[in-house]
Amino acid sequence: MRTIAVASGKGGTGKTTVAVNLALSLPNVQLLDCDVEEPNSHLFLNPENEVVKPAYSLVPMVDYGLCDYCGKCAAACEYNALVVVPQKEVLVFPELCHGCGLCAMVCPRNAIHEEPREIGIIKTGKSSDGNIDLVYGVLNIGEAMATPLIDQVKAELNAEKTVIIDVPPGTACPVIAAVQGSDYCVLVTEPTPFGLYDLRLAVEVLKVLKIPFGVVINKAGIGDRRVYEYCEKEGIPILLEIPYDRRIAQCYSEGVPFVKEMPEWKERFAGMLFNIYRTTKLH
Repeated sequence: MRTIAVASGKGGTGKTTVAVNLALSLPNVQLLDCDVEEPNSHLFLNPENEVVKPAYSLVPMVDYGLCDYCGKCAAACEYNALVVVPQKEVLVFPELCHGCGLCAMVCPRNAIHEEPREIGIIKTGKSSDGNIDLVYGVLNIGEAMATPLIDQVKAELNAEKTVIIDVPPGTACPVIAAVQGSDYCVLVTEPTPFGLYDLRLAVEVLKVLKIPFGVVINKAGIGDRRVYEYCEKEGIPILLEIPYDRRIAQCYSEGVPFVKEMPEWKERFAGMLFNIYRTTKLH
């Protein structure tokens, strides 16, 4: 199995552009869009015959006939999802609950059980050309945590295919949930001071997670050379440069992956992945 995460410390660098065009350049591919707060891979792939299913998270429910308001559940909860008002009520905040089940485990009177709560949906389908299996999640508006839905999107991973994961922007919990377990991470950046700042943060996260990585520089030709200098100093491979090109921007604005209009780029994306396999010995 080869799982390639496509991430970026900074939003708007072209992460989805790279993920979609890479997927279109390979055979036997599954694309998981884990940017569940604002998924957009499907806008470029136009999936057909989508199957939609609800996604749930477990939340605690209290049986007041058994509860003695001892407060052990609230004390055990790392996320402050429960508050016990002595001899009166146990307040549950579903949006803070991570569904770990610890509160039910520590309750000495078995007064807590868990029930499912819908947090979003998962959609699966094939791209309009039939070559890509697409899975993406859509988080319900107002939900505070994307991680439980990301985990459920990743549960659809097909080990028989090359898997591309479109990761949320940033370096917070959703990013870690999306990249964890990947064989390699492609970091997409732009040659600007903002791009460099967030690239540094993303690099530090991947070092902690011990996931090998390289950099794709999008919009090459703008900004300055500091991203290049940073990668050279840190020994980070630059996998590919995508130029600041009006044709690419026009394709994006029309919802068309640019490898369809510029087919020579399919070979470049496929070559990038071949080099990743060769240098990291992924099988």
